[in-house]
Amino acid sequence: MSLGRPDIRFDSQHWLCRVPLAALLTWSCLIPLAMSASPTLDAAIAEYRRKLAEYTAARQEYEERTKGYWNSITEKRRSRNNKRRNNEAILIEDYVLTQPPVYAGPLRPIDPSEPKAEPPPTAKKYVPVVADFLKSATEQFNFVPRPPDHEIEYKRAYVKVASAAGLTKEQVVRIYAFEAGGNGGYDVQAGLEYDTPGAQAISTALGYNQLLATNSVELLAEKGDRFIDVLRVNMAGLSEEKKSALAAKLVIVQRMVTFTRTVPDDWSAHEKLADTPQGLAVHALLLDLDVGPLLQTQKLLDSVVFARTRGYAASLTAAELEMMNLTGDGNGLDMVMMPASLRDQVPTANFFQPAGYRANPIAIRNNTVAKLLAATDAKMDTESKLQGAKDMAAAF
Repeated sequence: MSLGRPDIRFDSQHWLCRVPLAALLTWSCLIPLAMSASPTLDAAIAEYRRKLAEYTAARQEYEERTKGYWNSITEKRRSRNNKRRNNEAILIEDYVLTQPPVYAGPLRPIDPSEPKAEPPPTAKKYVPVVADFLKSATEQFNFVPRPPDHEIEYKRAYVKVASAAGLTKEQVVRIYAFEAGGNGGYDVQAGLEYDTPGAQAISTALGYNQLLATNSVELLAEKGDRFIDVLRVNMAGLSEEKKSALAAKLVIVQRMVTFTRTVPDDWSAHEKLADTPQGLAVHALLLDLDVGPLLQTQKLLDSVVFARTRGYAASLTAAELEMMNLTGDGNGLDMVMMPASLRDQVPTANFFQPAGYRANPIAIRNNTVAKLLAATDAKMDTESKLQGAKDMAAAF
């Protein structure tokens, strides 16, 4: 009985004679296709291996050049530091004068034997935002920052503290313009400076001078006693109700100071603390009208004091102070103290770590000291014309 398939009976001698002609023709067409696919794939794999070898060699050569370049950056920086300690002049040959290597070789080839599939999306680490800082402050320290009634109130409080510390109007206004976009509020966060749909925070940098959570932890660990003394002085003349509220806040700030000192006074240790709920709670101090201006001011003041203790007596321009804020006090002062005749020749890479440089498109685009300073000044010029910067200037 036929069941709709070829009537094939496998007897040892005559099975082929009993296969219907249509089935034989179908099989005869499939056999050459199967046989021809293998040589094509073999050729593709051979070509892939050749390209992979080229890519691997090019990438290895690039990695070796890159490693050598950044090792030279480190060695030159160490040499400059030693010369400064010995009061020796810094010369052009004390810097690496070439730009970082750029990979220009072939792209990694695609393996033809692997199934084509979209790579899984890279999971980005969540960046805490203001709501998280406030939540942590409440949960960890039962602390609710005192917000300003209006933005100008915070600006006036900040200007009062900054001017008393010796910061100039030019430094305060232009750095605010650069860091906070010229119109940012006291609670502005990096990545959220502008009202852009879908915008996301790119770091914990917060406020007029964009302090990271690590900055807040470190400043409190190092200068917390001074902040508490200032707050105690500020209690004089307050009404009993306000005095009581500030006294309660002092107790909380003292607890926060104690927390920040549970690790050595080291940036990496403070960075780990800042990534904890208690560390995020400390960062919420920037949102407080009494404490926030002290932190914002101290960040800039520390750089000014650092420059003075290293023998730089001149007043720092806003752009020079921003270089110290951007690259760290040591590297920033290195740029500041550089003779003007060298600034056109020295690449900005001399003042960064590799990861920091790769993450800083401004430094990459403006790849000499002169260009970076000029670009910083130009941004400050533009953003200083916005209303927030004008209000800051008027507060002086």
